Amino acid sequence: MQFEFGRTSRLGNRPVNQDRTEIIEGPAGVVLVLGDGLGGKPGGDLAAQTLVDTVSEELALHPLPAEKPRAFLKELLRRAHHKILMTGRDHKPPLLPGTTAVICLIQKGMAWWAHAGDSRLYLYRHGLSLYRTTDHSYVEQLYQEGRIPLKKLQRHPMRNYVTQCLGLSAHDLQVTISEGVAIKEGDVLLLCSDGFWDPLDEAQIGRLLDQKKLNSALDDLAECAEAASYPKSDNATAVAIRIVSLQQLQPSRRRSKPDKCTNLEESPLDSAIEEIQRAIREYGYEMKTDGDK
Repeated sequence: MQFEFGRTSRLGNRPVNQDRTEIIEGPAGVVLVLGDGLGGKPGGDLAAQTLVDTVSEELALHPLPAEKPRAFLKELLRRAHHKILMTGRDHKPPLLPGTTAVICLIQKGMAWWAHAGDSRLYLYRHGLSLYRTTDHSYVEQLYQEGRIPLKKLQRHPMRNYVTQCLGLSAHDLQVTISEGVAIKEGDVLLLCSDGFWDPLDEAQIGRLLDQKKLNSALDDLAECAEAASYPKSDNATAVAIRIVSLQQLQPSRRRSKPDKCTNLEESPLDSAIEEIQRAIREYGYEMKTDGDK
């Protein structure tokens, strides 16, 4: 498969950028990962960095393709969760850092993803959003239960409260994992933090992804998100992949060095003989001599 990658990250009106992204590409597939360190507590950037470092280290030890993709993604996030807890305990002074997480695996013409928190994954096709993760957040839970209407999601005072994350608590990690989705050439998979998606709408995102190169589109969208949220804009971060081709690149065949006397071009006579022999093999039963009549 052949891909186009893009990523961006803007500080916004925050003193520190606590978002992190990574792209791990190998011969048999690609993994994209994004973490948004939780604000309001120290160590959010440490948690997000530990997430991407852990995923990178695990993929170095267990290269793609993954035999069981859904279990593989769950295990990657579980290991990152426990590594974040350990990193926080070992910090001087000890910390309880946390981060959202969204991770996407692409191999063999299929995509799988998993997430915890309100960082999102979108699958865009021809500028239209086909799939989107459902946020693990307090207001999303209220909406799913029918307790608030859609129009109140963005302005709810607790819209930034996540109900799941990596780190922060030693409780068992709860993540949502997708089924495998067949991807097509031209598809774009976008991973982004809430500072990126919250001020934008899906149509606006899809339009730019469809019209521009990924790096340019993501830079423009992050700038729009930052401007729309001013003066309280969050870190705006995104990483994306476009499926350029699903064809596997075939290694070129090595030819043995020809003898100096060898004619590299097949003669017309050799070609004619080969064609006659092929015809005899395929249609010999239809060929009858006069003696056969």
